[in-house]
Amino acid sequence: MRMFKMGFLVICILIIVGVAIVTTAYLVVMYSSYPRQYRDVSKIPYNRVALVLGTNPLAPSGNMNYYFKYRIDACERLYKAGKVSKILVSGDNHSKDYDEPSCMKQALMERGIPESDIVLDYAGFRTLDSVVRCKKVFGQERVTIISQGYHNARAIYLAKCSGIDAIGYDAKDIKRTRTYYIYGVGREALARVKMFVDLVLDKQPKFLGEMIEI
Repeated sequence: MRMFKMGFLVICILIIVGVAIVTTAYLVVMYSSYPRQYRDVSKIPYNRVALVLGTNPLAPSGNMNYYFKYRIDACERLYKAGKVSKILVSGDNHSKDYDEPSCMKQALMERGIPESDIVLDYAGFRTLDSVVRCKKVFGQERVTIISQGYHNARAIYLAKCSGIDAIGYDAKDIKRTRTYYIYGVGREALARVKMFVDLVLDKQPKFLGEMIEI
């Protein structure tokens, strides 16, 4: 019985510590990035380059991925309002059948954005890769990041740690269902903890390469 109580106490302590770590990471990112996030096109400052964080046009169910649609909507609004001049699309292209950057480029062109103003980064496998490559490969030290708000917060924090002066334009979020809280808020909370681990370990992108001028 004594061993059982000790084991139960250890488990409770670990749970409390774990929750404290996740909560602290989430709040640090939120309060650090919030002042640099915008939702009103008329108020956001001009930056020459927008960094769009990639996602697939289709959800796992095969239906439309509204994260994708709303990011494209946000790009169109910023570009046509004259708030950005070039759009760097950074996403995963791990196989010939999965190509986030090309899908986003096609969607942007269908909205009337010239191909000459769209730059593709095929090695944005993670948010860290997209942000760090934005500076080390594409030479950008000021950028407007486009994604949903909770994702933008983490990307802006990463950008700050990478020496990039970043602001974020928050794309419309999806409807707040149970799935949203599990895969949005819950997954994001763990992703922020992972981000701090990566920063401590000085994690670098999977691929870098030669400089590419935008």
